[in-house]
Amino acid sequence: MSRHVAIVTDSTAYLPRPAIRRHNITAVPLTVVIGDEALEEGTEISARSLALALQKRRSVTTSRPSPEEFVRAYRTAADQGASAIVSLHLSAEFSGTYDAAVLASKTAPVPVRVVDTGMVAMALGFCALAAAETAEAGGSLDDAVAAAEKRASGMSAFFYVDTLDYLRRGGRIGAAQALLGSALAVKPLLQLDGGRIEALEKVRTASKAIARLEELAVDRAGTADVDIAVHHLAAPERAEKLAEHLRERVPGLVELHVSEVGAVIGAHTGPGLLAAVVSPR
Repeated sequence: MSRHVAIVTDSTAYLPRPAIRRHNITAVPLTVVIGDEALEEGTEISARSLALALQKRRSVTTSRPSPEEFVRAYRTAADQGASAIVSLHLSAEFSGTYDAAVLASKTAPVPVRVVDTGMVAMALGFCALAAAETAEAGGSLDDAVAAAEKRASGMSAFFYVDTLDYLRRGGRIGAAQALLGSALAVKPLLQLDGGRIEALEKVRTASKAIARLEELAVDRAGTADVDIAVHHLAAPERAEKLAEHLRERVPGLVELHVSEVGAVIGAHTGPGLLAAVVSPR
């Protein structure tokens, strides 16, 4: 049995399924609770079902995986020949997922390095892909961790939401709290910064905010080789239009992923979300 460094992440990475299969990445699911029903992200609840529940103003909360779920993932990876594991997760500012993984790593049968990437969605997914590609090229555990951390350090994630209400309810709003007083008069642009959601700019209309989101992504991409992800929730036309413009305007574009976010992130952003993740290679 060949020995290798395995990659574990969580369901909020929103990696394309072909990429998960190609790199044999394990994504441990978080849980979405609608009313009194607990559902695993990615297998038991769709983004569209989540959007419908939010629009009906049903109670929606999220919860981390248990340490036992990570223990099972680490044991499975070891049984499949892993000599070490890199476990990459969404920002600890958003979730206790990182803490659960750290607890599980203490009893894993092989060495596990747990990394708080400070990221979420494909900002996390690109980190996992960088680690996987490094490991597949013969890199060590340290090499794979370094590759993920390098990707994280260069990452930019910008996003537009129709309302700050869902972020406020979930306590994920960070310094963007300052926008709440004028939330009815503006359409907020936000960014990931230091593992938190922070206010970036205030724009008067949705169309102007989305146009500004495009400009931010183009400016950040520059002329270097970059991967980009466009995410949305219940806004496929917005996402496809933004993706089309980025294909035309980013000269160094290597890969472009367009996807609807899963239920965990959608629960905190609400329908209408549009995001652009720019990841220099």
